[in-house]
Amino acid sequence: MHVRDVLMAKGNRVICIEADATVSEAIARLVQNNIGSLPVVDGQGKLLGMLSERDVLRGLHNHGEGFGRTKVVDAMTRHPESCKLEADVNDVMGQMSQRRIAKVPVLDGSNVIGIVSVGDVIKVMYEKVKSENDHLMTYIHGTH
Repeated sequence: MHVRDVLMAKGNRVICIEADATVSEAIARLVQNNIGSLPVVDGQGKLLGMLSERDVLRGLHNHGEGFGRTKVVDAMTRHPESCKLEADVNDVMGQMSQRRIAKVPVLDGSNVIGIVSVGDVIKVMYEKVKSENDHLMTYIHGTH
């Protein structure tokens, strides 16, 4: 199974934030969209980094209330793990597990075209196994 299959199942809607936005603007976008991280992009959609809830919490803890006025580019995680559409889902899950990250941006060149989360992958894998199980049970019991 490839990342392409996961995006086809979940959709490829991506909520991003620009590097020159403030952390307060990023927090609002996270809350409004009920998401835990944002790809940080330039004006052409090129991935520059990721801003996660964890980045925000660390910044607030280390810098106090004024951290909300900080530019996203100064708070984001640079050089985030990413993948291509053709990537094998098992390889991506291995990267996520090893690096303890929950979301990976999917790139076409350097532009963000989707996000894959642990939950997305688990859902698609579960549905695949369930479908295979249903087919086997139908075969074994001879029902149509």
